[in-house]
Amino acid sequence: MAKLKYNIPEPLPTLLEEKKSLYGLRTYISLFSSAGVGCYGFKQENYHCIATVELLERRLRIQQYNQKCIYNSGYICGDMTAQETKDKVFEQLYMWKRNYNIQEPDVIIATPPCQGMSVANHKKGDELKRNSLVVESIVMIRKIKPKFFIFENVRAFLNSVCTDIDGKDKAIRHAIETDLSGEYNILYRVINFKDYGNPSSRTRTLVLGVRKDIKDITPLDIFPDKQSERTLRQVIGHLPSLKVMGESAPNDIYHNFRSYSPQMESWIADIKEGQSAFDNTDPAKIPHRIKDGKVVYNAQKNGDKYTRQCWDRVASYWFPLFMNIAS
Repeated sequence: MAKLKYNIPEPLPTLLEEKKSLYGLRTYISLFSSAGVGCYGFKQENYHCIATVELLERRLRIQQYNQKCIYNSGYICGDMTAQETKDKVFEQLYMWKRNYNIQEPDVIIATPPCQGMSVANHKKGDELKRNSLVVESIVMIRKIKPKFFIFENVRAFLNSVCTDIDGKDKAIRHAIETDLSGEYNILYRVINFKDYGNPSSRTRTLVLGVRKDIKDITPLDIFPDKQSERTLRQVIGHLPSLKVMGESAPNDIYHNFRSYSPQMESWIADIKEGQSAFDNTDPAKIPHRIKDGKVVYNAQKNGDKYTRQCWDRVASYWFPLFMNIAS
């Protein structure tokens, strides 16, 4: 295990006390963590983040704002394919082992980039290389040996092809099974997050692994319980109506009227719940752009693009684009 290249900070008394508690000190590592929203729930459940790895610094800054890590060195901005990045993770783990006498992290969470496999992505390129980033997570799990691991990704995740540790191309599910099933009991599920507390419909793949030496716990035991789905009205019906483009609610910065090109307003002005702007009979109100003085109609690639949501149904997952109306 790599040692720290700088002085190890003193253990925090609060964490030393927590280690003596009934549940002990619970920890996790998050790989390909983006803005950290997906694993923030672990913080809410009093898990401590040993290290969080993200390629883009602006996303990592959001995690810092949300104070995910106790130690600033736990925020690692880097490419998971680089040994330098992996070494930084090992350094943080070494510090926690030395300071708090943990044997291993409780959980490794990995959400590798999904653009190469997502049905919502229509500009796929270099899919195999991108899909193979999941193998970097597999490598880290094999080396660190957490008690549990979680992969969360798109519906097509398990059937997408990656280049595995052995250099062979295979389905991601086969790679996980080949590399991890010797030490872990593994559960694969494709679920809709609307059935588990999410306010919108979003189909995702979950892969849960439990180390085989952990007795009396199976992946089914840690699988989340179902919850009642919520309609759009139940989720946001209480919020004040915003009339001016760019306006934000006075007491909620996240409730705002997203600015978009004014010409788009006519596309959605007359459509009814469940209808798309592509259903307009007036050609001028069908989504389009002007290119070389000619009208070029937009392609309807996502079925819910430019669609007015239904108040009394579960909301569709939204794909907000810069300067565009969210679908």
